[in-house]
Amino acid sequence: MSSVNGVAVEVPTADGVADAYLASPDDGLGYPGVLMLMDGIGLRPQLESMARRIASHGYTVLLPNLFYRSGRAPLVPLPEFIDMSTTTIFSEIGQLIRSFTAEQAVRDAGYYLDWLAASPLTIGDRVGVTGYCMGGRNALLIAAHYPDRIAAAAGFHSGQLAPDAPDSPHLLAGKITAELYFGHADEDPSLPPEQIERLNTALTEAGVTFRADVYPGAGHGYTQADTSRYHPEGDARHWQELLALFDRNL
Repeated sequence: MSSVNGVAVEVPTADGVADAYLASPDDGLGYPGVLMLMDGIGLRPQLESMARRIASHGYTVLLPNLFYRSGRAPLVPLPEFIDMSTTTIFSEIGQLIRSFTAEQAVRDAGYYLDWLAASPLTIGDRVGVTGYCMGGRNALLIAAHYPDRIAAAAGFHSGQLAPDAPDSPHLLAGKITAELYFGHADEDPSLPPEQIERLNTALTEAGVTFRADVYPGAGHGYTQADTSRYHPEGDARHWQELLALFDRNL
């Protein structure tokens, strides 16, 4: 592992400027790029720590505040530890999640990918993407809309990957060239078994290289150590699978 630098950066987009966090090995050299997509709780120290961990394995990681249209992170005051059984923050966070559209996610991704490509800390023509919670759905959308730029994409405890809806991301499977990995939460109401089956079928029929695992006992949000949903075994498996995916493709 390499020692890393983590700095705040700003990424101009068509709709404003996204505040973001950039993590990279501290030797100043260029490394393969990774776009990290936040969960609904948002850009915060926990995710920055995860970005640094990815970077320590030889990657340059851009972690943007996807909700930048509503303001700079944190948009909602957050305690150091979030007890999911008692917190009231989701009344506000839910509004942010609902206001963030697939069209915005896809459009913004082009600016994030361009920013990474222009950085002297990034090498290679294609990048990796990893997403958590809502970020996993966005990772799937981005892999479909930028097939020439995404080499690998992963989603962990992601929801709404294959709803029975005309705008579901699984319907774009035929456009994906990246290798995909999904670490699904066990008994996750945002991704019931029928959606997992629908997604697997779509990806298989489209000839996408992928693997999708359900992590036993790991609930929605299992990678987030600053919440009561944290599941150490699921998180450890997530790191093993994510880094192996990136190592194979980047």
